[in-house]
Amino acid sequence: MIDLSGIVVFSGNSNLELAKKICSYLNVPLGEANIKRFSDGEIQVEIKDRIRSKDVFLIQSTCAPVNDNLMELFLMLDAFKRSSAHRIITVIPYYGYARQDRKVIPHVPISAKLVADLVTTAGTQRVITMDLHAGQIQGFFNIPVDNLFAAPVLLKYIKENFNQEEVVIVSPDAGGVERARAFAKRLMMDLAIIDKRRISPNQAKAMGVVGNVKDKIAIILDDMVDTAGSLVEAAGALKKNGAKELHACCTHAVLSGQAIDRLNNSDINTLIVTDTIPIGSKQDMCKKIKVLSISEIVGAAIFRCHIGASVSSLFV
Repeated sequence: MIDLSGIVVFSGNSNLELAKKICSYLNVPLGEANIKRFSDGEIQVEIKDRIRSKDVFLIQSTCAPVNDNLMELFLMLDAFKRSSAHRIITVIPYYGYARQDRKVIPHVPISAKLVADLVTTAGTQRVITMDLHAGQIQGFFNIPVDNLFAAPVLLKYIKENFNQEEVVIVSPDAGGVERARAFAKRLMMDLAIIDKRRISPNQAKAMGVVGNVKDKIAIILDDMVDTAGSLVEAAGALKKNGAKELHACCTHAVLSGQAIDRLNNSDINTLIVTDTIPIGSKQDMCKKIKVLSISEIVGAAIFRCHIGASVSSLFV
């Protein structure tokens, strides 16, 4: 039995339930940190545990409220640094600002790069994240980054709940073809692609379907579902092309704006997501949502990082 007394796992407000599951997997207690707010909205952080010379893992998704969660993250990292932690590893299951990873028009920031710089400056020495919106974001950091994938959890669910002969894996756009092809190959299922045009941010139009989906169970695969506009458009296109059942698998359930209403009024039978972002009451508002936990994958990555073992075997 490996001694894990050198690990301390903390969580900000965004991922408390996931952090508890990870601690249960590792059989270590969750570190105690008081996060309060002054009347003007300033965040105050106080670390209660002794962390000198220990490996500190901070679990914090930068989901809504994005800027509050980022500020919590920075302040906790600074507190760990000033408390003489041996190593500080930040676990960011959902990396906010990831969609702003390049200049698509003049005079705009590359926000994903800025966030990477701020996380590093705050004191982290390594980052563990999951299903980055764009893999090249790893290159925005000058420290090691482990980009894990929720694929093992999603693959297991699909294998256990669907008949291989009836299913076609669908990429909602050209950018997701590589991910969808990898799933289809591992599951030995057919592949289809939605021809999508993005009209404006958070608004897309599905123009057609490449591949045969007639009388098939179509599973749309994406890294995130935000306003669900693209997902519902894709589902509509698949329905018009004869798909008999519609399901969707997404790692990150952002579910902002009118997402819940759109899902409830769509032809999608189930939306399978992970707990990289807490769903909260949204699951009660939409019975189509099924949440799977990535706690074991993240827990295994934390364990391997602590003992100096390879994390690459967790990549799919």
